[in-house]
Amino acid sequence: MTKFSYGFFLFLALVLILFTSACKKDENPESAETATYSHKVATEWFNQFRNLTKKCSGFTPPVTARAFGYCGVTLYETVVAGMPAHQSLAGQLDALNDVPKPDSEMEINYAIAANAALADAARYYYANMSDNLSTVVDNLEATMEEELAVNISAASLADSKAYGKTVSAFIYEWSKTDGGHEGYLHNFPTDFVVPTGEGLWVPTSAQLIPLQPYWGSNRTFITSCSENSQPETGHTPFSTETSSNFYLLANEVYTTSINLTEEQETIARYWSDDPGEPGTPPGHSISIALQILQNENEKLDKAAITLAKVGIALSDAFVSCWKCKYDYNLLRPVTYINNYIDPNWVTLLSTPPFPEFVSGHSTQTAAFATVMNDLFGSQYSFTDHTHEARTDIDGSPRHYNNFNECAQEAAISRLYGGIHYSEGNEKGLIMGTEIGDMVNQLNL
Repeated sequence: MTKFSYGFFLFLALVLILFTSACKKDENPESAETATYSHKVATEWFNQFRNLTKKCSGFTPPVTARAFGYCGVTLYETVVAGMPAHQSLAGQLDALNDVPKPDSEMEINYAIAANAALADAARYYYANMSDNLSTVVDNLEATMEEELAVNISAASLADSKAYGKTVSAFIYEWSKTDGGHEGYLHNFPTDFVVPTGEGLWVPTSAQLIPLQPYWGSNRTFITSCSENSQPETGHTPFSTETSSNFYLLANEVYTTSINLTEEQETIARYWSDDPGEPGTPPGHSISIALQILQNENEKLDKAAITLAKVGIALSDAFVSCWKCKYDYNLLRPVTYINNYIDPNWVTLLSTPPFPEFVSGHSTQTAAFATVMNDLFGSQYSFTDHTHEARTDIDGSPRHYNNFNECAQEAAISRLYGGIHYSEGNEKGLIMGTEIGDMVNQLNL
């Protein structure tokens, strides 16, 4: 055998050894990276969070968005150590530092770690769940663990669960300092004094205290997100003159509402997403994200990135929007129209109990769309099945050519419903886009 052929066969043998070693590592679920696991543990738990949102009392849109935000960060921080091309959000999110990392000798199964982390997240952020719902959470944790723990050593199972629970507890302790802790217990603080004056918000129902009047002062995930996303100019100056721009805005709501087409009414009801069984606006956005992750059969790494970025965007959108609402404290269309246009006019949708400017739907859906554009592309088309099981509205699946089209429809639905001026919708879309851009700048 020549020196050349000997060297060649030695090279082939080395390649074979390396290939076999790599294959064995891939076959070993105890040492696999996050990208080798299915999205299922993430999508199952976030569907469960939507279920808890519907059934736990006090989960208004701001409170719900916050829960999704912290659950998304919990998921990402639990599995990021198994994502070599990515890094922790520690040092990037406001006041988040030194997130626990797994010990080097641990063989972490990141799907099992995520299951343990998200199960505890459910208990932390939905702490007022009923005993029946607590059993549902326990059963999902046990079912997922049984499914994921096939061929896993007892040591790896214990290490993975302990690590997931450690990260979840760490994120929860951080969450307590943001100003929104247990917000489901404090939606209508009795110490709030409602400002009075021309053009200012007044109650539109029996609920005299507005929803979460202090929420806009909460800490955001993105440092100074609220301050940096406020409208450059406020709303159109209030006026009762029939020739004024404000009168024209109110009259647009009025004339639109009394001339609604069947499709416009369908859009208004489809996007209503009130607290309770429909699941709130942030619940609708999460639903769409979960459908896309499932349709694309994404792995756990992409699911973690998606749900972290979407959750952060939704939560910061509600803090920023609520700051704007209570800074301007603008009256709702129903108040203006009943006083100055038609005293007998009623809205298609119930007017929610808080100021008008800007629209929460518009802000959060634009933030969601901007993040999803970055993750899946600005021309990604999809069909939304969120409400197809409902019989109280036309929940037929709705198709969108892209995420921005979806956000535009969510925004204009509030005009059709009679509860927002078009300006509040349009400036909410701008605010949400700016927030989404900030989230997209995170270095993951």
